[in-house]
Amino acid sequence: MKKLYETSATASAGRNGKVSSDDGLLSLALSYPKEMGGSVEATNPEQLFAAGYSACFSNAILHVAREVKVPLSEAPVTATVAIGAKEEGGFELTAALSITLELPEAKAVEIVKAAHQVCPYSNAIKGNIDVVLTLNGKSI
Repeated sequence: MKKLYETSATASAGRNGKVSSDDGLLSLALSYPKEMGGSVEATNPEQLFAAGYSACFSNAILHVAREVKVPLSEAPVTATVAIGAKEEGGFELTAALSITLELPEAKAVEIVKAAHQVCPYSNAIKGNIDVVLTLNGKSI
């Protein structure tokens, strides 16, 4: 892989600590989610993953649209990330992406499917995390 960008972040004490990026632009307190015994006063890794995935996938849609010469200025994506216990022990994640595009259905489906192949987050988790795609309220 030819690196285009690289960054790093450091967590100090897991889910009940702090996390910060190497450039200092990101500096957040962390907590377990309320549903897992934490507080509602700090973010958690699942929220951070959902934020990153939604932004990255939205950009992948805009990238694909530009490549196929479809004018698109917005590509709203909501990422929902869940954590759960695996039967054999440990934990796992699931993800669902809800996309809204004001395009004819066939073209929108084509662009979203291509974006799923282009998005680095989608590529990173392929085969490891189940991802459900919904476009304009319909599963694809």
